[in-house]
Order: sequence, then C-alpha cells, then structure tokens
Amino acid sequence: MQALLDVILPVFIVIGAGYLVVWRKMFSDAAVDGLMGFAQNFAFPCLLFRAISQLNLDDALSLSLFVSFYTGAFAGFAAGLLGARLIFRRPWQDSIAIGFCGMFSNSLLLGVPITERAYGADALQPNFAIISIHAPMLYGIGLTIMELTRAQGAGAMAKAKAILTAVFRNGLILGIVLGFIANFTGFPVPEVVGGALDLVSRAALPAALFALGGILYRYRPEGDMATIAMVCCISLILHPLVTYTLGKMTGLTTGQLRSAVLTASMAPGVNTYIFANMYGVARRVAASALLMATALSIVTIWVWLAILP
Repeated sequence: MQALLDVILPVFIVIGAGYLVVWRKMFSDAAVDGLMGFAQNFAFPCLLFRAISQLNLDDALSLSLFVSFYTGAFAGFAAGLLGARLIFRRPWQDSIAIGFCGMFSNSLLLGVPITERAYGADALQPNFAIISIHAPMLYGIGLTIMELTRAQGAGAMAKAKAILTAVFRNGLILGIVLGFIANFTGFPVPEVVGGALDLVSRAALPAALFALGGILYRYRPEGDMATIAMVCCISLILHPLVTYTLGKMTGLTTGQLRSAVLTASMAPGVNTYIFANMYGVARRVAASALLMATALSIVTIWVWLAILP
C-alpha cells in the first residue's frame, strides 16, 4: 500500500489534474496540444540528449537487458497482431496497429517517473538505455510492416525513404542520436548550454504528465471492448511477464531488472494512437486501450513493484 501512495499515486494525480482541468473547460485542447508539443519536441529531446550523452555505455548497453525487454515487446506485437487477425477477424492493417499497441509501452512519460519515484534518480540508467533504441526500433518495425502491407511489394525504395523520414523526423530520436554522438566523440557541452538544457529537461515530466491527462479526456471507451481488453492484458501482463522471466534467466542486475520490468509494465504510449491515426486504422481500439490501460496500470504497477526485488 505504501508503494501505491508514495510512488504511483503522485504521478497519476498529475495526470488526473490535467484530465480535470480539460473536463472543466479550464484548459483548452489547443493548450494541451501545445504543452504536449513542448514536452515531446523540445523538453524530452533535451532530457534524452543530456541523459544519453552522460551514459556509461559499457554499463548501460547490456545485451541481456535489451533481449529481456524487447523479446517481451515483440511477443506483445505478435500476440496483438495474431489475436486481432485470428480471433477478432480484423483486417491486416487494423491488426498491425493493434499489435503496435501491444508492443509500444509508455517508457518515457510513465516509465521514467515511476522508476524515479520508486528507486531514485540514480536508478534511471537502464531506463535510458532501453529508451535509446525504443522509438527508433519499434517505430521502424511498425512502419516497415505497415508500409509493406500497404505497398504489396511496389515502390520499395520510395517506401524505405518514407519510413526513414518518418522515424528520423521525430524530435525524440534526434535527441537520442545527438546524445550518442556527444557520448561517442566526447564533445564537451559548455556549462552555460548544459545549464539551459537542464532547465528545459526538468519541465519535461510534469508538463508531459499534465498534458497526457488532457489528452486522455478526449478518448471514450466505446465498442470493441474484447479487443481493447486483449491489448490491456498484453501491455500490462504479457510484456512485463516475459521481460521478468527472461531477466531472471539471463542474470540481470537488480537495477536492470527493476527498470526493464517496470518499463515493460507501462500502459501503451500516446504514440500508439498517433501510429493508428497516421494510417486511419483501429483508432478507437488504440485510443480506448490507451485510456483503460493507463487507469488499470495504477493497480498492475503496484503488483509489479511488490514482485520486484
């Protein structure tokens, strides 16, 4: 119970505050979009740049960590895609978007603040290692499979260019790439610039959590409830369960196991709805699963915190 009060509820109170002020018309949709745009396009890229540029890559980039987490993510994608196609008879493009919902956990907006509150800021190195390839890899997989399905083999070069453009136009990925460049080259960031980046970085989490609450208000759980329930189970149970099992088998350190499992146990990220909306498929499932899984994760995260060492 103490973990619920001290770790989880403060994060969800900020989300709830964003939900409440939008519901009561105290904060406009345009303001929510602007706040989330600031967080995603400016504050988080600064945060990721600073975190990755300062990572000890020899310790952070662990093959066992990546295998444990991303095997769970790929299992979530396969379960969502095949469940949607074989059980619910959804079209292939719908099924790919639903699989993406099962694969793409909210590693940044929820995973980082939950891990930080549970174990402290010093515990975040494995989180940032996971995040460093999270969006590029999963977006790359999702976009590639969707584009190949849509193209049916035609215009391979054009599709490849479209995929790469979509991935590397993302501000988060630019922050990650620049962070790795600074880390590998040892390029010193002037202290005055670093101070400015840190100021902006500190605004990332509260701004994004508050805006996330406002975004969640827009979505109503409606229809497709069995499919939505499947996505929730995949995100909140299957992904972290696979990650936990493999993490124990591969001998992850306690810190790595905590970060990997908690990140895997997060609800689908806002990017899952963006992905579905980009292609105009399974939008109701993506939006409703985002809302319901985020609410349910208050309980499931508490359970995973109790299980973890």
